[in-house]
Amino acid sequence: MKSIICLSVFVSLASVLGATGTPTPVGPQALADFSARAEQELRANILPFWLKYAPNPKTGGFFGTVKDDLTQVESAPRGSLLTSRILWTFSAAYRRYQDPAYLGMARRACDDLLTRFWDEQNGGLYWTVAADGKPLDTGKQIYDQVFGIYALSEYYRTTSDSAALERAIALYHLVEKYGHDPVNGGYYEVFSRDWHREPPSKSPVNPLAAKSQNTHLHVMEAFTNLLRVWPDAGLKASHRALLELMLTRIYDAKTHHLRLFMTDDWKPRSDRFSYGHDIEAAWLLTEAARVLGDSDLIARTRQVAVDIAGTILKEGVDAEGGVCNEGGPTGVSDSTRDWWPQAEAAVGFLNAYQISSDKRFLDASMRIWAFIVKYFVDRDRGEWFESVSAAGESSHTPKISLWKCPYHNSRSCLEVGERLTELGARAK
Repeated sequence: MKSIICLSVFVSLASVLGATGTPTPVGPQALADFSARAEQELRANILPFWLKYAPNPKTGGFFGTVKDDLTQVESAPRGSLLTSRILWTFSAAYRRYQDPAYLGMARRACDDLLTRFWDEQNGGLYWTVAADGKPLDTGKQIYDQVFGIYALSEYYRTTSDSAALERAIALYHLVEKYGHDPVNGGYYEVFSRDWHREPPSKSPVNPLAAKSQNTHLHVMEAFTNLLRVWPDAGLKASHRALLELMLTRIYDAKTHHLRLFMTDDWKPRSDRFSYGHDIEAAWLLTEAARVLGDSDLIARTRQVAVDIAGTILKEGVDAEGGVCNEGGPTGVSDSTRDWWPQAEAAVGFLNAYQISSDKRFLDASMRIWAFIVKYFVDRDRGEWFESVSAAGESSHTPKISLWKCPYHNSRSCLEVGERLTELGARAK
């Protein structure tokens, strides 16, 4: 059944794009069909995989690694990042679909996060624990803390569990107390277990510079979600300041890319850029401004989103619809296509189309989705492959790991489904 579903998605999109990939007019029914199929991919393939293979019945938590052949590695260490992303995914899925299985998975993830990864002495989340649950890497990554905020606030949106909101707020205060740079703004990223600042070299996320667009992008994402459920004045001020930094220090208005790495005082440390993070930022910026409710920031972020989308479409999307990983001043520097930039680009281009009504962006989203279905969806074992080489060969790396998670592709399906439903209603 899974193979039939995936093939039907590809055939349908091929008919929308035409036999040679040439864009053709898209009516309300085609948009509705695309929306339904994106959500079907989520509910018939992605979420069932995680429900079946991720939970470890012996520990009550999750397996840290599940190989491509579906072997569950009992001895693998586990990261709080993976648990946070499972928590966000199944909280969001339950909020949309009200499936009791999704709520059960979200509850399991919330319990796992707060009982096995929470540092009761110093506050915050450990980076990893051993397979037996004992703390392993006890360092505090701001990147990791804000994914805890993102997930716990989503769980609260879904369940109204006040304990989850309290922990999300506690994480926010820790990030502000220890991570915020009071001189230059933004956030430092690496800390010891007891919250002393560490050099970037000790970071498993960004070992190259004091500040990175990747961490700041996800701080913004987390603050946006927390603001939805906790409209605190201090949070609003922090969120607004961060948005300004994203638009003036991290975003390069000349190139329409985000700078990857920066010094304490925001001097660029690299001329490379990430196509996936750029297009992800494009839609997350507009979402952040909308939730904040600042009309000036809404207008600015909408223009930036369209500018980024136009640049990525021109520079980073290949002829078949795949989004390359990285580039620089001379063009693409890494033509490998990972699963998460494809997922984010499907949303980012739709967002640009909603803002601009430029059909190029709708066509781009559809081409990328067809590329995902052709190369990334694993029709035999479920979920998506992690990457596709420049030659079109799918990777056979683990389906579950510290970094391989259900958050990007699940969120893409949810966002694509919702946005296409809105577009279809407007087109009638």
